[in-house]
Amino acid sequence: MGKEVESLWLFAFISKCQAFTEASIAWPILVMGVLAWLAMTLVFWAHPGGPAWGRHSWRNGKSSASSALAEKQIPGPRGFPLFGSMQLMASLAHHRIAAAAKACRAMRLMAFSLGETRVIVTCNPDVAKEILHSSVFSDRPVKESAYSLMFNRAIGFAPYGAYWRTLRRIANTHLFSPKQIKASEAQRCEIAAQMVAMFGDQHGKSFRAREIFKRASLNNMMCSVFGSKYRLDTSNSEVEELQRMVGEGYELLGLLNWSDHLPWLADFDAQKIRFRCSKLVPKVNRFVGGIIAQHRDDRNGENNYRDFVDVLLSLQGPERLSDTDMIAVLWEMIFRGTDTVAVLMEWILARMVLHPDVQSKVQEELDNVVGRSRHVAEADVAALVYLMAVVKEVLRLHPPGPLLSWARLAINDTMIDGYHVPKGTMAMVNMWAIARDPYVWEDPSEFMPERFMSNKEGLVDFSVLGSDLRLAPFGSGKRSCPGKSLGLTTVSFWVASLLHEYEWLPSDQTTGVDLSEVLRLSCEMANPLTAKLRPRRRTRLYD
Repeated sequence: MGKEVESLWLFAFISKCQAFTEASIAWPILVMGVLAWLAMTLVFWAHPGGPAWGRHSWRNGKSSASSALAEKQIPGPRGFPLFGSMQLMASLAHHRIAAAAKACRAMRLMAFSLGETRVIVTCNPDVAKEILHSSVFSDRPVKESAYSLMFNRAIGFAPYGAYWRTLRRIANTHLFSPKQIKASEAQRCEIAAQMVAMFGDQHGKSFRAREIFKRASLNNMMCSVFGSKYRLDTSNSEVEELQRMVGEGYELLGLLNWSDHLPWLADFDAQKIRFRCSKLVPKVNRFVGGIIAQHRDDRNGENNYRDFVDVLLSLQGPERLSDTDMIAVLWEMIFRGTDTVAVLMEWILARMVLHPDVQSKVQEELDNVVGRSRHVAEADVAALVYLMAVVKEVLRLHPPGPLLSWARLAINDTMIDGYHVPKGTMAMVNMWAIARDPYVWEDPSEFMPERFMSNKEGLVDFSVLGSDLRLAPFGSGKRSCPGKSLGLTTVSFWVASLLHEYEWLPSDQTTGVDLSEVLRLSCEMANPLTAKLRPRRRTRLYD
């Protein structure tokens, strides 16, 4: 009995010693592991450009120190360990990035980290051209919201290849070609007439024009894409539903989704972006799918090309699209074609209110070219040289996409401005910073449309369509905005019509116009333009 008790005591003692030994070993290992992780995190963070760049160098067999000696490093802020420089993309990202590039003396090319994402950005027109015209940067990074909203199957985010080239060719031929832009002139004239009439009802009262511009732009695109015509002055449940969907989509795409750059956050959906996309997509499928089905029923085997839906339904062979792809393409056309026009018109008219001397010159030109006995025709716009200079100057100071809206993605290793840029790096162009660079533009902070009419700087025939990267608000290269010509035609004609009919005045002489910005998907006026109108023509022939 004594031996059994002794054996039990001995067994218990050995068990306790073993447990103590395991605990004593486990804790130091855990502490060492945590310390090693912290040390590696700090090593990655110490690399120029921050943790994502340091992690890449380490995984390629280089320590930060040896890498700096072996290869010229792209300068840039380190940001914070693990998170990098996520704060640069908050609020007015184009301002923050420009300030960081200036502080790092990296205006030509700067590297920074968004969590685990490597990023380069340029504020220089020559380097911008090198990036945007490189075949290496022919893809876009597809963020979660873009993928969830089906944009990976549309022109904006589809990978460069046969499918993307097919979509681009179809859009250029059937929607954005000079012939098609001319063919849709009547609908733009009709919408201009409706805007003029609606603004006439606001005579003498302060009002906000933003919602009218957005509705006009949406109606214009719905007519071209869906063949649906609606009046601006009457409410319609279909238009209102589409406006809500487009507004929700803008907000989702414009948000900085932390999960795109910190994969370990993906399962949490902390910002509810995935949840909101899952609610929006069925509505888009039902709305756009219903329009496709209606067009298919109306066609009855005939090839009548009334609108872009009919064009897509007529495609055969390798160009034929599934219904899912058609929904994605049509949804993107409405989505992208609505915002820029409305945002740019508001900025132009805000500048006209703020600079009455410039507005007077535009209206004097309108009187000389058009006269006061008739309304503006789209054909008149080509002769409105000063108005076009105003549009260019507004695009310079207030580009709707200051970071060209969506970034590019390196599909292979490459060299940019003498620096090695590895595959998988995201590239941005800060067009806002380029357009305000004193080394590129004389008196860059001043609003001077006359600069585009002077031979001194060689800007008389300056094109904003992407050939000159000093000002390319619609991008350049293969991934430039396909609808830029249509957008410029629409904005120029509608603004000419509104300035011909009305003098735009500040709603309050004491406060003037607030030019504060807010960057969502586009860079908008933080506070919508509020103005008063004074009719310029006694008789309006629009009615």
